[in-house]
Amino acid sequence: MKLAIIGTGNMGGAIARGLIAAGTWQATNLICTAKSDEGLERIQSTLPGVEATKDNRQAAAGADIILLAVKPWLIAEVIEEIRSTLDMERQLIISVAAGISLEELARLLDTDFSLFRAIPNTAVEVLDGVTFICQQNATEEQTALVHKLFTSLGYAVVTDEQHLAAGTALASCGIAFAMRYIRAAMEGGVELGFRPEEAARIVEHTVHGAASLLLQSGMHPEVAIDKVTTAGGITIKGLNAMERSGFTAAVIDGLKASH
Repeated sequence: MKLAIIGTGNMGGAIARGLIAAGTWQATNLICTAKSDEGLERIQSTLPGVEATKDNRQAAAGADIILLAVKPWLIAEVIEEIRSTLDMERQLIISVAAGISLEELARLLDTDFSLFRAIPNTAVEVLDGVTFICQQNATEEQTALVHKLFTSLGYAVVTDEQHLAAGTALASCGIAFAMRYIRAAMEGGVELGFRPEEAARIVEHTVHGAASLLLQSGMHPEVAIDKVTTAGGITIKGLNAMERSGFTAAVIDGLKASH
């Protein structure tokens, strides 16, 4: 089975590297496109064995699954370019372009293709991403195939289209929010006396450990917090100081603003 990634930039490249690293797709079964010679060289240097081309029509015609990973404002142009090469009987299309609805994709394609929208976050590259998936005109088998594809890159949820914006705020924007906490904690660690690189490793492993603890135990975060907060202890003093500065409210406000 051939997969064409139309527009192998940041997200398209992350998906390609993740699929190869996961063993889900052989490099020789991937066709990746770029607009420029520089983009082609980047694909060839970072994705050895992958077929790289500037010809979107050629890539689409030779694929069973077509993943549209171009910027949202280029979707109409790219679909117009490849539309005459598409075969709705044997191909399905996945778009990772934010904000382009299934209805709009169907209108641009002007036919009843099996369509998917997928909103992954950048951690798919290290096989620890979160992806939200919705579909139109797809069979159960096609939906299972797309879900399996993204599950190989981390955690994937099949949902309805109205939840994609919330998923984007929580998981895609959430990557940046988590990193902002990590940066803030690193700066605090430096103020407490650690060298910057030491503080970075400590905070990164602490956040990774906290997430792993919740995932493996199934505990609610507050239950886990209770296990490390003793009466009159330093942890509860730190938590209360953060709450007085609006920690929880700031996180919720950031999510709502992104949504």
